[in-house]
Amino acid sequence: MSLEFAPGKTRIGWIGTGVMGSSMCGHLITAGYEAVIYNRSAEKAAKLIAQGARLVESPAAVAAAADVVFSIVGYPRDVREVILGPEGVLSKAKPGSVVVDMTTSEPALAVEIASLAKTVGVHAVDAPVSGGDVGAREARLSIMIGGETGVVQALQPLFEKMGKTIVHQGPPGAGQHTKMTNQILIATNMIGVCEAMLYAYKAGLDLETVLASVSSGAAGSWSLSNLAPRMIAGNFEPGFFVEHFLKDMGIALAEARRMKLALPGLALAEQLYRAVEAQGLARKGTHALLLALASLSKVEWNSKKSH
Repeated sequence: MSLEFAPGKTRIGWIGTGVMGSSMCGHLITAGYEAVIYNRSAEKAAKLIAQGARLVESPAAVAAAADVVFSIVGYPRDVREVILGPEGVLSKAKPGSVVVDMTTSEPALAVEIASLAKTVGVHAVDAPVSGGDVGAREARLSIMIGGETGVVQALQPLFEKMGKTIVHQGPPGAGQHTKMTNQILIATNMIGVCEAMLYAYKAGLDLETVLASVSSGAAGSWSLSNLAPRMIAGNFEPGFFVEHFLKDMGIALAEARRMKLALPGLALAEQLYRAVEAQGLARKGTHALLLALASLSKVEWNSKKSH
């Protein structure tokens, strides 16, 4: 594989400049990569434009100007539109270029994209990430990759500007399957974190003191260390949207059905997050599950007091 990407030589394209995408693209610009970007809401691209990125009118225009196109959008339907649609990446991508979808999406769609990309001489990689807004901002995401070995190796210098744990999982679709594994782990862990914080609150404990005791032992987790402090502060703004987590759990449950797997813990978590959505909290962070659980017991969450 003769692919080689480097600052000053490689022009990147970026589609999706939301909570995570803006930081991720920003790291590549800071590293010296010239960037062409597209976002449906142009105002969300302002920060990257200020860093020197050039905003264009469509995913196709991004692809026409770039050697490597990254996308991180909301849902599988958005991935299909920006990569496979009439004005999508593959409609104008240059032969020998690479499209890297970093959205958490359907494994089968990743396989489909890779197959269709090959017919026009383009390489495709699925590379979903974990770490939320903080991981994106601090360039320490976990990146889970599916694709051809040579292409993935060539992309390594770019991935290293965005993440700390970068693992090639296998052929197209393998990155998405690994991200589903990640989301299944998070789903039931979030129930435990939120129930534990609610219990400590109702018992009248000092939540910060409790966190100091439990976060570094066997009960510790990323969600506990990173999201429990936000709960204590009453900050339920998203590092990762509830509505996107519901999308991910839906994909994982569909894959489980296809594989004839019973995953009752995941099904329970999905139902609890439906309650979060029903309470009008779909655009809050995943830790807003705490508020839905509190409402089940008619507890009004005010972390500065105990009940």
